Amino acid sequence: MALRPVFTTLVLCLGTFAAQAAGGAVGVGPGVFALSLPLDHQPWTLLTSVYAHGGPGHLLANVLALLVVGPLVASVTTTVRFHAFFLSTGSVAGIVQVVVAVPFGGAAVLGSSGAIFALLGYLLVGNRASERVLAWLPLGRRGRFAVFAVLAAILTAATAAPGVALAAHFSGFCLGAGAGRLRVLHVAPSGR
Repeated sequence: MALRPVFTTLVLCLGTFAAQAAGGAVGVGPGVFALSLPLDHQPWTLLTSVYAHGGPGHLLANVLALLVVGPLVASVTTTVRFHAFFLSTGSVAGIVQVVVAVPFGGAAVLGSSGAIFALLGYLLVGNRASERVLAWLPLGRRGRFAVFAVLAAILTAATAAPGVALAAHFSGFCLGAGAGRLRVLHVAPSGR
């Protein structure tokens, strides 16, 4: 069922948020879940930061976005591939965010939006309709790359607000678009 990995991801996000709340009640701060530099200081945050969120509004926004794009990507892949993609792209997007933040004083990051932007990038690039549209445009490889870089920038700018991990959004979308171009998540219908 295509919704299974999406619902499992939602449960992981809700469970992590509950653990954050329980930790907060006993004096454990959000830094235990948030990814920050140096990466080897709290290595588990490469995982927890993808499912942790800064508050109920942050969680709700990511849940709604995941419910929109998640099932469409999950329908072309396996549960294991979906989760591996979500976690790996979310972790890489988080790393990009904390590295980009260094010149600005550094910051910790948490949330699923980098992974969700990767799902969106995959969805937009890894489908036959995109291939057909781009096939009749005389863009070449560099032109196609430029189109998706501009699209990533527009989508990233659309989410701009104080405290939003824009580098994670942009890098997540680019990771997803690259994976979509290679169709790394697609499996034959009998392979699920």
